[in-house]
Amino acid sequence: MRGGAAAAALTVAGAGVAEAEPDLQPDGGRAGVVLREGTNLSAALSPDGRWIAVDLVTGIWVLPAGGGRARRLTDDLQDATLPTWSPDGRRLVFQSYRDGNFHLYVIDAAGGTPRKLTEGRFDHREPVFSPDGTKLAFSSDRDGSYGIHLLDLASGAISTVVSTPDEEASPRWSADGTKIVFTVNDTAIDVVTLATGARTRLVTATGADKLYGPAFGPGGQPSYLRLRGAEADLMLGDEQLTKGEDVFGFAANWSGSAVLYTADGHIRWREQSGAVKDIPFEAGVSTAPRDYRRRVRDLDSPAPKPVRGIASPVVSRDGKRIAFRALNAIYVVAAGGGRPQRLIGDGYFNSDPDFHPDGTKLLYTSDRLGTADLWLHDLGTGTDTVLTQLAGAQVAPRWSPDGGRVAYADQDGATWIHDVASNSAQQVTPPLFMPGRPTWSPDGSVLALAAVKPYSKRYREGTSQILTVDLKTHELRYAEPMPFRSFATRGDDGPLWSPDGRYLAFTVESVAWIAPVDGTGRLIGAPRQVTHDVTDSLAWQGNDTLVYLSKGRLKAQKIAGGEPRTIRLDFTWARPRPPRPTVIHVGAAWDGVARTLRRNVDIVVDGGRIADVRPHRAAPGTVDAHDLTAMPGLVDIHNHWHLRGRQWGDRQGRLWLSYGITTTRSPGDPVYQMLETREALESGNRVGPRYFGTGEAIDGSRIYYNFMRPTLSPEQLNLELSRAVELEYDMIKTYVRLPVASQQAVVRAAHGAGIPLSSHYLYPAANIGMDAMEHTGATNRLGYSHTVSRIGRSYQDAVSLFVRSGMSITPTLFTSRALYADDKSLVTDERTEVLFPPWEYQLLKTTADTAGNPENAYLRQALAGNVDMVLRIHRAGGFVVTGTDSPLDNVAVSTHQNLRAMVAFGFTPYEALTTATRNPARWLGLEDRIGVLKPGAYADLSLVSGNPLQDIKAAANVRSVLVGGVLRTVGELLAPYRNQPGPRAATEVVPAARSAEKQHWWHVPEWSEHVCCSG
Repeated sequence: MRGGAAAAALTVAGAGVAEAEPDLQPDGGRAGVVLREGTNLSAALSPDGRWIAVDLVTGIWVLPAGGGRARRLTDDLQDATLPTWSPDGRRLVFQSYRDGNFHLYVIDAAGGTPRKLTEGRFDHREPVFSPDGTKLAFSSDRDGSYGIHLLDLASGAISTVVSTPDEEASPRWSADGTKIVFTVNDTAIDVVTLATGARTRLVTATGADKLYGPAFGPGGQPSYLRLRGAEADLMLGDEQLTKGEDVFGFAANWSGSAVLYTADGHIRWREQSGAVKDIPFEAGVSTAPRDYRRRVRDLDSPAPKPVRGIASPVVSRDGKRIAFRALNAIYVVAAGGGRPQRLIGDGYFNSDPDFHPDGTKLLYTSDRLGTADLWLHDLGTGTDTVLTQLAGAQVAPRWSPDGGRVAYADQDGATWIHDVASNSAQQVTPPLFMPGRPTWSPDGSVLALAAVKPYSKRYREGTSQILTVDLKTHELRYAEPMPFRSFATRGDDGPLWSPDGRYLAFTVESVAWIAPVDGTGRLIGAPRQVTHDVTDSLAWQGNDTLVYLSKGRLKAQKIAGGEPRTIRLDFTWARPRPPRPTVIHVGAAWDGVARTLRRNVDIVVDGGRIADVRPHRAAPGTVDAHDLTAMPGLVDIHNHWHLRGRQWGDRQGRLWLSYGITTTRSPGDPVYQMLETREALESGNRVGPRYFGTGEAIDGSRIYYNFMRPTLSPEQLNLELSRAVELEYDMIKTYVRLPVASQQAVVRAAHGAGIPLSSHYLYPAANIGMDAMEHTGATNRLGYSHTVSRIGRSYQDAVSLFVRSGMSITPTLFTSRALYADDKSLVTDERTEVLFPPWEYQLLKTTADTAGNPENAYLRQALAGNVDMVLRIHRAGGFVVTGTDSPLDNVAVSTHQNLRAMVAFGFTPYEALTTATRNPARWLGLEDRIGVLKPGAYADLSLVSGNPLQDIKAAANVRSVLVGGVLRTVGELLAPYRNQPGPRAATEVVPAARSAEKQHWWHVPEWSEHVCCSG
């Protein structure tokens, strides 16, 4: 896949986005799907009561009030939702994500071209006409949180009605136009009188209730959706109008005492008497074929390959050496290039090296004592000594300029400083959500790091900015060096202080920049672009040169300009020879296809593949597993190795294998961490399952996770896609804030290079050729999903589109934790207790212990709804693949919880297992090579106790596992961590600095975010 031709194929040339639109017109001759239900659709009744506008599959449609065929007004690129009518019934206003932010548009009800009403980098949502038609009320985050604003349609002027640190949203006018009702933080409903600004609270949520979709009902009472656990009911004041319905969270339409609303996939009319009538509709949409030629990375060649997985490179203070992680070891090479020298490679997870300022030692993180500690490697003697011994993790370290202190992050994202002389540690920031690696000012008085700053509490996305920590004044200060633009990642992409303190370097829009700063890190000038090729993992070489990674190659660039210099490395990796031929005698085998077990067979393994599955015959050297069942190794097709990879270390791969998971796929990881792990596994230098993955997910202008790529232009998309083809991504992921036009351009380019894609969206993804959707109802820029309702139910539109389009769905059943109320065997299993890091195990144990609490009762109902959705897709011929989103869910054990949940709510064990074997094999382009036991397939299998086709729990009863014919027992996998020391206190923890106090509402640890989903 490498080379100029392939790279040229994977491009979104400047005209690509503009040319996308003609293909996206509705009813364009593609395969059609008739939708008769809508998941989370909203409906608006025209003022004369003759028409209804709905927002089915992110388009605005109009149909007769009595029901019938819907007529579409907007195309896929408009990405339009939440229509409301003008008072004269001639126009509709709606919110649209067409250009990468939510803005307000108006369109004639008879059709035509939408007209844009708002501009800018802030979001404008939920518009509604005033009763006199002269203004729009809407919500926006233009003031640092969501507030209620008015747009004067004649002048275009915007005025503020309500704007406080709370999140005010979903406005609706009173009939006389004097008042506006709105939600507050989804936990209250207020009304404001426009003439006076007087504000009154109408409804306050009780317990964990959420409130959505307020409107003025009869007598001025507020109507709204009350979400209480697994119940979603329409309310009028304190009166509950519905029971057992799945009411969607949008404003109801009142006509006297009758009401029009949406629920259970339908547009519904309810009379005062309680009589209910559903208004039938039909809407035709199309889906695109997926007829590209799929390319699969070479998984067999023993030929040497260049090492591309160079993680976290750093340069020595004298500029003469470069250290980095590769092939599960730490290497050092001359700054001019050559053959790297392996310094540290003991099989544990050793990472993030940093040279001591005097050049005599190398600082790094290692989990050789059980969890991630800081270690020192003496470059003269080659000896290693532990520097910190604390109960948590110490990762991503940096030396202070004088070599007396080390800044690092813990497992919760808090930054600490270790004082070498006193062997003491002090916390200096609160826990942060996936912060970057810290950097020191030259005088050692200030730390700078990358940290996310959301635009509002209502939606989690924001920008990755510079956070400085003044160690003298204890001030935390955020700075956005390029307004509305975000650092590429919060990992190794800066900020990074130059040795002389004049600049901070960072990567924005896939290239490197430097910004002049003063001694405290304050910006004192405009940033200047330094590189033009795709840029990752910055390091300073002296004060005048940046060293960085570009498509797997180390380069050096003078900040004054000129052409970059490639630092050539004599560095290759190769696959080990397959193990010697082996015969395994098993009492039974499931081949991944048949619906019954085959008894008393031998599995012959040769060259890392299955040579034969035959009736048992006695032979010397046969592995005796006569009391076990052989089954294909499981595939977890959605996880993120490096979401907490530094904290999990070597445990992660071993845990997956110990539970019979022999293949994993990541739809989002820091690219060079992913490459390093992939090469380490395939070279035999690391223990774990097969690993297929991608780099950072391609996102829009706002991001949340540390490994999302904010992308703002076709030119930047070209850089991102050139990296993808050069580094042989196994897939490409587009994330939640990427506009449809850009998403379509990425699909075209990726398919042109034979690379499959996934996202968080079903439609219009199904109409632009996307291959997959992750989660049943994932994180969505709307704040809700069009594939699953707020209580976990899905309707005909979503099910039919999945089946007809052929897109796969990865359920990631987070609510499967509800089953811990009945069975905690996976939690108490020795594999879990030994291989989970202690803090992760405590979180899992707490989750399991509270699963049966009354406040969690709704989880089981939501789980039933989620499983019902994917069961209907599966049995209609759709494409369901098992994935977990671990470590957001629990590594390895969540795979089995997902399978058990599927069986508990309708799947047969056979059906559930096919979603974790044959189906993901097909998705990966490895049909008949993994997920089955047959001649020619890779020898990836697990030996379990019991019959998994009768009892799904047997799939977790793993005794031994093979990957590529390499046999490992569970005992061998646990051995390095079985007898590790317990809690240690050799390093003194001193009281936290004042700067460690929680100072902003978004200062939260990564593990506290349990909402779906990462990627």
